[in-house]
Amino acid sequence: MASAAALSSSAFLPRELRADQNGQVRSLDFVALPALARRRRCTARPVLSVEPQKMGESVAPLAAAAMIATEAAAAVEEKAVGAVNYEELDRELEHASPLAIMDRALEMFGNEIAIAFSGAEDVALIEYAKLTGRPFRVFSLDTGRLNPETYQFFDAVEKHYGIHIEYMFPDAVEVQALVRNKGLFSFYEDGHQECCKVRKVRPLRRALKGLKAWITGQRKDQSPGTRANIPVVQVDPSFEGLDGGNGSLIKWNPVANVEGQDIWNFLRTMDVPVNPLHYKGYVSIGCEPCTRPVLPGQHEREGRWWWEDAKAKECGLHKGNVVPSITQGNGASIANSINDTLDIFDSQAIVSLTRPGIENFLKLENRKDPWLVVLYAPWCQFCQAMEPSYIELAEKLSGSGVKVAKFRADGDQKSFAKQELQLGSFPTILFFPKHASRPIKYFSERRDVDSLLAFVSALR
Repeated sequence: MASAAALSSSAFLPRELRADQNGQVRSLDFVALPALARRRRCTARPVLSVEPQKMGESVAPLAAAAMIATEAAAAVEEKAVGAVNYEELDRELEHASPLAIMDRALEMFGNEIAIAFSGAEDVALIEYAKLTGRPFRVFSLDTGRLNPETYQFFDAVEKHYGIHIEYMFPDAVEVQALVRNKGLFSFYEDGHQECCKVRKVRPLRRALKGLKAWITGQRKDQSPGTRANIPVVQVDPSFEGLDGGNGSLIKWNPVANVEGQDIWNFLRTMDVPVNPLHYKGYVSIGCEPCTRPVLPGQHEREGRWWWEDAKAKECGLHKGNVVPSITQGNGASIANSINDTLDIFDSQAIVSLTRPGIENFLKLENRKDPWLVVLYAPWCQFCQAMEPSYIELAEKLSGSGVKVAKFRADGDQKSFAKQELQLGSFPTILFFPKHASRPIKYFSERRDVDSLLAFVSALR
């Protein structure tokens, strides 16, 4: 919970918070907050103390009557709390501002809700919480592998807002077992999910078991493939809260409908601390070994787990918001059947290769012309982002003796592409020289026309 120092401006204090005659901010939340907020904070029955009027007079009838009345009132209040329809509340708040959403969340749950702070632009959530004038709590997951700049940022945020961040750490025995069995960097070989489960998911699960609700910085534009349907408020589909069981935890996403650019405009306007890594090209910030800067034009999540497929860029903290593929009777996903008719890189200057065609490329040691080939998936937002530059490149190379092609490498072709064509993530760009059977992979993340043209010119 924030200290009085976090509520630095009395201009933002509601009626429930006022400075006393000594200049100290007093919280009147247990006296003046709305009934729903008070009900959320009452976890134990009040202790009854009845003063006997006369010596020897029994207080049992009075105590019993008071207890019955208290239990009846608690039952009515509990029924009212449980009657909240969060789907309706989500529709009500769908177009509300982040500040209004934050205020509602803190009002409803008080000390039993906390902000999940990642060390990136989630500082916006803390600023919104401060502006409500209500007390708030902040927690963060310290994986043990964060950048030094992130730890410095944590310290700056605590001092700026006058708060103490509640840190959650991974279980030491589990981390030791993982490192001893698989080494420090196993995620580069078999994926990041196992490491994230030990260092992030399980500590988060422990943190949430002490809460009834939590606040996240998820936004729809962070990952269109996995976060496009984030609601403003929901019953958490993945984790349990204080009371245990399904439906015991409420998840709030106040900036779900806010674009990243607007978040940064807000942070600059409010002049709050930001992670120094942002000034070095980092946008989405996680653990040091799994995060790198992105280049202009790249999506922010491309800097996370860059060696994996774009659609796998989730650590498991928000797996409940990942939309699964809906399968048809023949086992094919509806998403794939739709994408079959929504291809990309459509241009007369680009040749569409089949599986036999690209297998033939691998067999030839001498070709009439060199070829540039992109391995792609139509649903991949990073492939979609480079489509204009790749088409422009193909048109520039038309008639130059270099052929430009595409090969759809998802679905049934993915395993083949990984084994034979060096596919790591989409898109992968290959150059087939005239006098070599094996292609040369383009490793740079720059996918503009000039960079691709320089790659081709150096090898043709």
